[in-house]
Amino acid sequence: MELPPSSRRRIYLMRHGAVSYFDDAGRRTALPELVPLNETGRMQATAAGRAFAAEQVRFDRVIVSGLPRTVETAQRVLAELPEMDGIAPEVWPELQEIRGGDLAAIASENLRDAFVGAFEGEVPEDKRFLNGETIGAFLDRVLPALARLRDDPDWDTVLMVLHGGTNRAILSQAITCGRRVFFGSLLQTAGCINVLDMGDGPLDWVVRMTNYSPPTPVHSGSRHTTMEVLLHQYLRGRQPPG
Repeated sequence: MELPPSSRRRIYLMRHGAVSYFDDAGRRTALPELVPLNETGRMQATAAGRAFAAEQVRFDRVIVSGLPRTVETAQRVLAELPEMDGIAPEVWPELQEIRGGDLAAIASENLRDAFVGAFEGEVPEDKRFLNGETIGAFLDRVLPALARLRDDPDWDTVLMVLHGGTNRAILSQAITCGRRVFFGSLLQTAGCINVLDMGDGPLDWVVRMTNYSPPTPVHSGSRHTTMEVLLHQYLRGRQPPG
């Protein structure tokens, strides 16, 4: 007996490819809002596009946060899908990454917590990321956007190219079937793909795959998180208090 069609729709949720926030001396290479993909990030985005092409995946819509690293990743994915040449990514700025504050204002003894604390375990809503936005304020802008996507009937399969923190917020919703919570330990490798099926109701989620990295599918490389690496890079150029 054949199953009836499912009403669930599919989200392919990507994190943008790798970027270089700091150079070898710990100096910022560009403002976080403007930093482009580096060579590794371009390779990761192309690899993701080829993975979609191999499975003949097609998107009705493509959503990006509008920051250059998400736009460039989406463009490189779509370049591997020539039959989708006419699709234009939609910019949803409310899905931008959780926003940091002034790094120089963070005391040295608080640096590790400022960098890493928002991505450890179940994170309280009053926790700030890099002396900036709180987890609660972050959820206040991400979760309504997710609800708006659900309420929009004009799609069946969507590619969302976003950020490590934003993806964690969405994955936390899917894993808990709609609970307002942020699980910081849901690692998102640069250029990774998550596969989620979204039902009509806020409790109806199916998590099919998380953190699939086409260039390194078994994650045989570093055991450090992105923020641990960034903290190490930043400390190289941190000036001692005067």
